[in-house]
Amino acid sequence: MSHAPCLPALHSELDVQRWDGRNLLPARETVIEEVPVAFVYNGMAHAVMMATPSDLEDFALGFSLSEGIVEDAAELHAVEVVPLDEGVLLRLAVDARRAQALEARRRGIAGRSSCGLCGVENIDQVMRHPRPVAGTLRVPHAHLQAAFEALNGLQVLNARTGAVHAAGWTDATGTVRLVREDVGRHNALDKLVGAIVRAGLQPQAGFALITSRASFEMVQKAATVGIPILAAISAPTALAVRVARESGMTLAGFARDGTHNVYTGAQRLTDRTG
Repeated sequence: MSHAPCLPALHSELDVQRWDGRNLLPARETVIEEVPVAFVYNGMAHAVMMATPSDLEDFALGFSLSEGIVEDAAELHAVEVVPLDEGVLLRLAVDARRAQALEARRRGIAGRSSCGLCGVENIDQVMRHPRPVAGTLRVPHAHLQAAFEALNGLQVLNARTGAVHAAGWTDATGTVRLVREDVGRHNALDKLVGAIVRAGLQPQAGFALITSRASFEMVQKAATVGIPILAAISAPTALAVRVARESGMTLAGFARDGTHNVYTGAQRLTDRTG
C-alpha cells in the first residue's frame, strides 16, 4: 500500500568519525537537511530554492513580498504545501494581474544553461529599485548590540547543527520578537518577512538582524518590504551599500563583540537609551 509523502525532516542523525587531536573516534552528529522547494504561481513554475523544510507558509509569503511578486499580503490568496518524494512544492494563488506580470517575465526567459537568479531574464530585472523606506524609527546602538546577543540564544536549529543562518526581527524596544532559520541566508530573511506580516506586525516598526554578510539581495529584499534598519554580523558588499543608500535604509555590518560599522543611514542609530 502506497503512502503520500510527508514533509522532509529538518535534520538527520549520522554516524561520523571525529578527530580529537590524537585519535579518530566514532561519534554521532545532527546534520541539517536541505531540500528543493519549488514555487509555482497560478500554475506557472517560477523558482526552485534549496532550503530548510520549515516555516514554509512564512517562506511563501515572505518570498512573494520581498521579490515584488505581490505588493500586499492580500494579493496572495492561497498557499498549498505539497510534500514530494525529494522536496516540497509550494502552490501559490495570486491576483490575476500579478500572475500576468509573472507570465510576461517567464516568456522572456529561454535557453539559459544556469540560473544565478531564478525568475529574471536581464540585469534590469535583477536591479530592482525599491521605494524609499519610511517611518520614524530610532534605535540606540546599545539595543542593536543587545539584540544580537539575544539572537545567539534563539537559534535553535543552528545550536543543533551549526549549519544554518538566522534572521531576527526586533521591535523598537530592542526585544527580538521573531527568528527564522534556514540553510540559505536569503531564505531565512524571506521566512522572517513572512512571519512578520503573518503576525500582524509592521516591518517598518522594527529592525532586522542577519547572521551572514549583507549582499545586495538582502538589502533589496528588506527595503522592498519597508524594513528601515538591517544589521549584519558580517560585512556588506559595496553594491549592498549603494542599494541601501538609494533606498534610505540604515545598513550596519560587523555587528559583533560590542561594535558595529554603520554604512548608511546613521541618523536612525542613536546614543540615547532612554
